[in-house]
Amino acid sequence: MNYRHSFHAGNFADLVKHALVLWLVKAWQASGPLTVFDTHAGAGLYDLSGDGARSREAEAGVARLMSAEGRTPLMDALAGEVAALNPEGGARFYPGSPLLIADALTPGGRYVGFELNPPVRAMLGEALTGRANAEAREGDGYAAVAGEAAKVRGPLVLIDPPFEKPDDYIRSAETAISVVRRDPTATVAIWTPLKDLETFDGFIRRLQGKAGPTLVAEARLRPLTNPMKMNGCAMVVVNPPAGAEAAATEICGWVAGALGEAGGRAEVWTF
Repeated sequence: MNYRHSFHAGNFADLVKHALVLWLVKAWQASGPLTVFDTHAGAGLYDLSGDGARSREAEAGVARLMSAEGRTPLMDALAGEVAALNPEGGARFYPGSPLLIADALTPGGRYVGFELNPPVRAMLGEALTGRANAEAREGDGYAAVAGEAAKVRGPLVLIDPPFEKPDDYIRSAETAISVVRRDPTATVAIWTPLKDLETFDGFIRRLQGKAGPTLVAEARLRPLTNPMKMNGCAMVVVNPPAGAEAAATEICGWVAGALGEAGGRAEVWTF
């Protein structure tokens, strides 16, 4: 599965990922400045009248979020970030994880985003212009992040690959394990698509017993019966802060309930 950030920006999976990442940043930095590393940063800011419009996924994602009534507090927080980028209304511009994180950090916090594709890294640098607390680096985030994360205490590491390579599940799990073995106080949040249970269960088995306490937050828009479709998504959080289960339940429950089809549901569990 090829999950390019630019093509899928603003879809239901981004809502799950970004609402929970915002909560994680705010939860951890309550005790002091936070450093966040992002292995697959992307461009940082997306014009949904471009690639995102061709996929039409944003229409069923962020566009519905922005027009929804009765949003939960954590979904409303994400909607507020989107609204700040679109002062004339609507949701033409959508913030990726880099902008959301950099703007949520308190003084002393730091964001470092890795991007392997040079033109995309250039766009990331442009998107982060004016944010002294944020840095765009060109390189393989999988290879670089464990060593970089070990230089600070208690970082948050976001692993959000495009899943265009057959080893993305393996490298995501191995990177998470490497980070927390070097620093047991680190938190690692991994985004994955949900197509079928066999693939996802294999990924979970790679983490079990090796990475520390882990929260799994699933938002299923439909039953996992067609492995050719992204039927849902999951955020897997190693060493989650207190309150993460409630936050994930709120986020996944809203997305599955408001945007899902018959048979869609949220599942939040730990191991």
